[in-house]
Amino acid sequence: MTVLWQFFKLSSPLYGLVAAGYLVACLPWWRPEWSHRISGLVFAIALPAMLFQLMSHQASLPAAHGRVLIAYFGSCLIVFLIGRAAAAWLFRLDGTSQSVFGLGGVFSNIVLTGLPIAKLALGASAVPVVALLLVFNALILWTLVSVSVELSRHGSFSASGFAKTAWNLLRNPIIVAIVVGSAVGRLGLQLPALLDGTLLAVGNVAAPAALLALGLGLAAFPIKQQWASSLTVCALKLLVQPLVVWLLAIVLALPAVEMRAVVLVASMAVGVNVYLMSVQFRAIQGTIASSIVLSNVFAAFTTPLLLAAVHATT
Repeated sequence: MTVLWQFFKLSSPLYGLVAAGYLVACLPWWRPEWSHRISGLVFAIALPAMLFQLMSHQASLPAAHGRVLIAYFGSCLIVFLIGRAAAAWLFRLDGTSQSVFGLGGVFSNIVLTGLPIAKLALGASAVPVVALLLVFNALILWTLVSVSVELSRHGSFSASGFAKTAWNLLRNPIIVAIVVGSAVGRLGLQLPALLDGTLLAVGNVAAPAALLALGLGLAAFPIKQQWASSLTVCALKLLVQPLVVWLLAIVLALPAVEMRAVVLVASMAVGVNVYLMSVQFRAIQGTIASSIVLSNVFAAFTTPLLLAAVHATT
């Protein structure tokens, strides 16, 4: 109970920032474009600065093992298939909707909640693990759902879709910050003291700013009436995937820090990118919008429980 209470105390203020952002965005005088501008600054400046500064000091941090990728994305594949089966069996959805439904059960909001909570609740040693997952997350999962949709529709998948996804990732400032910062750290280069201090100062506001921006963004997602399907997506994302990745982490004998980090990332709420996919494929947009909002509410309780359970066994 002491460990559980400790994680609740650590995470409650973080989700409180999400709630504060949501309430601000609901004020009658608040303009949606202000939310977009704040989110843009977080994505383009604050988070890249934090990640670049941390990864440039990678020599002082423990390296993440490749087994992390196997554990995490192995769980994604397993839960994605479970999600597709549940969508077909419980809700009689077509192949495209099944694919988006399955993606909702595995695509975590790593940027806006995973990174800030990992840094604040697990410490800087967990950041390289989360950063490693972040680099591959969109590429692997967007490719997975695209292949699934194209196979459902046409029985084939074009390489152009994969190339477009890869190119978009290479232009992402967060991915660039991780890759370039890692290169600086691996080469043993040292940033000038003034630049390092400036990046550290900017990066220190990244975590709370990201959580506040998430709350501002959530106000744009209305809660629809697809309660059964939305709650099923939440159950897959917040309970099934963390338990599957935890089991795989035990089988692969991941060290304690990495095990806690992969379970933490898996326990995060449904990522906003899933809604973009639902819009692109014109499938279950109401279900995904509702699951994004609801999963952020539920994660405030389920994530501390999971972290406490993993902490007690490692």
